[in-house]
Amino acid sequence: MGLVRSMIAATLVAMSSAALAQGALTLYGGVRGGGDFTDQNANDASVDLKSSGAAALSYDWILDDGRQAQVFYSFQRSALPGSVANRTSDIALNIGYLHIGGRVFFDGTPMMSGSYLVGGLGITHFMPSLDGLSSEVRPSMNVGLGHQWIVARQLAVRTELRGYLTLINSNGGFFCSGGACIVKIRGDTLLQVEGLLGLSYAF
Repeated sequence: MGLVRSMIAATLVAMSSAALAQGALTLYGGVRGGGDFTDQNANDASVDLKSSGAAALSYDWILDDGRQAQVFYSFQRSALPGSVANRTSDIALNIGYLHIGGRVFFDGTPMMSGSYLVGGLGITHFMPSLDGLSSEVRPSMNVGLGHQWIVARQLAVRTELRGYLTLINSNGGFFCSGGACIVKIRGDTLLQVEGLLGLSYAF
């Protein structure tokens, strides 16, 4: 009987490890800040994005060579000062990042508690709320540090600090309506920083 129980326990552990190795879905909440534009329509005045809460979702899976890949999406409801469009109220601006990348643990594996390096490449989607203004898509990347705590067979808690770098056309218009662009950018990049707390479920 003791041998049977041991075999059952070993089987459950193996199944749990296999499930964790196949994939993990993580839901995050956090705060994102930073990011500014130079408005050439207003004598090169600096236009800062509003800091606000953010939500993110990731899916991780183990590759054949043992590395871990990740699809990551993060969303923020930010805002631009209304002055860029001669308005008294702020202009709501949704910012989404969709990246493909992965995680690399400093010591250990995705099935253990530990610290890791995370990152990815993809796109940034800017979506202004003001009627008539176009959305913008730009290439971007993220890199960050994280820590994972295994709290149950299939549950883990993650904390992450990520930095996002978006490439901006320094000579182009932004958020255009017809032929008129309310913000003209001088500069090549947009930098944001995000702190996240997530709950991960492995399957």
